[in-house]
Amino acid sequence: MPYDRGAGEACSVIALLAPGQGAQTPGMLAPWLIDDGSRADVARWSDLTGLDLERLGTTADADEIKDTAVTQPLVVATALLAHGLLAGRVELPVSLVAAGHSVGELAAAAVAGVLTPDAAVALAAVRGREMAAACALEPTGMSALLGGNPDEVLARIEELGLDAANRNGAGQVVAAGPRDALAALAENPPARARVVPLAVAGAFHTRFMAPAEKALGEHATSVTPDEPTTTLLSNADGSVVTGGAEALRRLVAQVTLPVRWDACQATMRELGVGALIELPPAGTLVGLARRELKGVRTLALKTPDDLDAAAELVAGDLAGSTR
Repeated sequence: MPYDRGAGEACSVIALLAPGQGAQTPGMLAPWLIDDGSRADVARWSDLTGLDLERLGTTADADEIKDTAVTQPLVVATALLAHGLLAGRVELPVSLVAAGHSVGELAAAAVAGVLTPDAAVALAAVRGREMAAACALEPTGMSALLGGNPDEVLARIEELGLDAANRNGAGQVVAAGPRDALAALAENPPARARVVPLAVAGAFHTRFMAPAEKALGEHATSVTPDEPTTTLLSNADGSVVTGGAEALRRLVAQVTLPVRWDACQATMRELGVGALIELPPAGTLVGLARRELKGVRTLALKTPDDLDAAAELVAGDLAGSTR
């Protein structure tokens, strides 16, 4: 898969991004089951989660994999399977920036060495199961607002008693909360803003997920995090997380906090990120970056056919860092 090199021969910093819930597609795991090692990883993760991840990622339909309890571990497993294959082809630089959107933060934490892949997938399963249970407690949902004046959009969300659960940059904010308030938002949206209801089970990244945060926190006590080996960004505020224990604490707390992907992208810009690779199921974060991070080279790692281009991009970064 070709990528745009842009000006200059190489970038100084490369980012590896992991997408979140909503990026899933039927059969997304199938292309990555390319050898016995990949299948063994998925079999082990299936045992850890109590889910048949191979079946869910290869033959299950869209309705089955949109279940929050299924989607979250499946998305993390797919990202980490691809990351392992990429790392087997090219040495990933210590200057790498790792970031993930929502549940993708768990995959990013594994990329940064804070969590083992096994721990990341297991945490994703607990997270997804408990968030699904929290969604069943009362009728809530989420809607994306596209366009409009940012201040007016945020003011209207607050006026209706909703939360800005995702601030993704590129003119995209996701409102979350009671369904009647979301209906009122759709009936009377901010000027020049379009409201798009999202097919999700409830109000993720809001106070409505408090029971899930508590359950995830209890599970996290059995996890021993390591110190980051690369730069890891936090969804809470886009800051660099410098310790393993702090990273784990933030991963748990993020269940009820807004996703500030706009802040993560701003930090990438400040850190001098010149190119980024999105792990599968890829496309969403690359799309946001192309609108928000002008001039940054992007590559969506969709199938193993893209691994050579990704390795070339990383190798170019390593060569550039020695010049």
